[in-house]
Amino acid sequence: MDILINVVLPLSLAVIMLSLGIGLTVADFTRVLKAPVAFAVGAFAQVILLPVVAFGIVIAFGLRTELAVGVMLLSFCPGGVTSNIISKLARGDVALSVSLTAVISLLGLVTVPTLAALSVEWFMGGSGPDVSIASLTIAVFLITTLPVALGVTIRHFAPGFATRIDGALSAVATVLFVVIVVAALAGNWDVFTTNLPTLGPALITLNIALLLLGLVLARLVTLGWNQAKTVSIETGIQNATLGITLAALISGQAEGFSAMALPSGVYGITMYFVAAPFVLWFRRA
Repeated sequence: MDILINVVLPLSLAVIMLSLGIGLTVADFTRVLKAPVAFAVGAFAQVILLPVVAFGIVIAFGLRTELAVGVMLLSFCPGGVTSNIISKLARGDVALSVSLTAVISLLGLVTVPTLAALSVEWFMGGSGPDVSIASLTIAVFLITTLPVALGVTIRHFAPGFATRIDGALSAVATVLFVVIVVAALAGNWDVFTTNLPTLGPALITLNIALLLLGLVLARLVTLGWNQAKTVSIETGIQNATLGITLAALISGQAEGFSAMALPSGVYGITMYFVAAPFVLWFRRA
């Protein structure tokens, strides 16, 4: 299990983020200047609204220390490849989805370590692990930002090669995601079964609330329907693998996943069931 956490997990996330980067172009980052309002609304929903709602859910459901931190860690994660795929299935504005994912993923290098440290201090106090923002920033850079940048570079200078490996990387990323989620749940099976009656409803409520709030916010500022669908999805769909990885980095456990990883592990399964009715609705509307 220690090899899984210390070697396989970081490498898996790096592959997943490389897969994201391979699908991006420089235009995906500069496109935000052409649709600044839509991007600003999506970024606000992801960076500010999402953690605020997550904090409210944690308090409302009375989640205990490590699980509370785990939910907050999940809320700091961008959508990743999954949100782009779901946005495409929902017939949303895929270009906006990709741009939001690209920029927010890079912004996470600054926001994620700081907010993660604050969450541990808030919910766990002296009983929590010591979190070095500098060390966490370096780790996030190496396993998320750097692979994305490498992927974009490959796409820019070798587009043919990027196109050929894109499908294979996406398939590998999907398999790795499943393995990581299953391992996180299996490693905390007793804690998982004990807390599922509370944790499951909390995460499902969070997911539904974010999808609806993202949609409502987008419509309030009169974004088009396709853009509103994308903002909804980008707000409601998070990168569960990053959440599990952050939990492992922060807990520092040499063996087994900490309970902090459970919310992301459970969410990695439930989000598909929650998102499915929204995708069907969005496709028909």
